[in-house]
Amino acid sequence: MIAPLTRDARGYESQFSTNHLGHFQLTARLFPALRQANGARVVCVSSAGHRLSDIHFEDPNYYHRPYEKWPAYGQSKTANVLFALALDTLGKNVGVRAFSLHPGAIFTPLLRFMAHEDYGVVGALNEQGEIKTTAEAGFKTPEQGAATAVWCATSPQLEGRGGVYCEDCDIATLMIEKDALHGVMPWAVDAESAHKLWKLSEQLTGVTFNPDES
Repeated sequence: MIAPLTRDARGYESQFSTNHLGHFQLTARLFPALRQANGARVVCVSSAGHRLSDIHFEDPNYYHRPYEKWPAYGQSKTANVLFALALDTLGKNVGVRAFSLHPGAIFTPLLRFMAHEDYGVVGALNEQGEIKTTAEAGFKTPEQGAATAVWCATSPQLEGRGGVYCEDCDIATLMIEKDALHGVMPWAVDAESAHKLWKLSEQLTGVTFNPDES
């Protein structure tokens, strides 16, 4: 999360590579087993940070534009939502459903790259400029943050559903205003973008992933 510009061995920007491409490759390799499960669910942990950026298809790896850590994180989290949408579309006919979610704001080592001023961006600094406690910031504990992921993986309420973005153990609504506290941005649930990202992911990873033929 909001790491300084780093590239993997292929030259891909680290947040996009770690948060999305790695998941894409892993799921592709696991898919034969998922099909055999006869009712598997794939749960993609996204973030409310997806509202910070759509996918920049013309330059997802920041080769030609200035690197910005927050939009780069947002792009990777939008990718999680779009991946779940595309995977569910392709996998539902063989019994594999996919979901994405916002776990909530949580103090964990994920924040290790955050500078002091970055805590202000997420509303975690008080008037004295000190970092708030979990309760003061309105954040969740790690256990509370895990709840929506577990709900997506197990809840009978989602039986026969898929491709949806969830938060607080429920299906999120579409975000109408960008600064709203809850919901999913329209760009993250766009079927055309989901398909386009799937093709881009195949191109970048060299993994051709067709669930109907796995």
